[in-house]
Amino acid sequence: MKNEEKEVKVTPDDFILEDKELREMTYGEKAVGIKFNPSNLLCVEVVKQNYADIIDDLHQTREDTKDNEVKRLCSIAITEAQGAQMWAVKALTYNKK
Repeated sequence: MKNEEKEVKVTPDDFILEDKELREMTYGEKAVGIKFNPSNLLCVEVVKQNYADIIDDLHQTREDTKDNEVKRLCSIAITEAQGAQMWAVKALTYNKK
C-alpha cells in the first residue's frame, strides 16, 4: 500500500498572533471560534480560552487512544463543551451593548 500525504489547506484564519509571532490555532481555539469576540470583552476571551484548553485536552486524549469508546466519549464531550461555551458567552454578553 502506497503512503500518500494528505494535503492540508491552511488559510490566514487558521493563525493567531501571540507574543508578536503568528502561530497556528489549536483544535480547541478553532472549535470555539477564539477570534470571534465582537463585543471585545475580556471575560469572553477568558471563557473561550478556558473552553479551548478543555477541548484541546479532550482532542489529545481522543488522538492518543485506540479505544473506540473513549474516542466516542471524547467526541461527545467536545460537542457538549462547544455548546456550553456558546451558552456561557451568551450569558456574559446578554444585554451588553
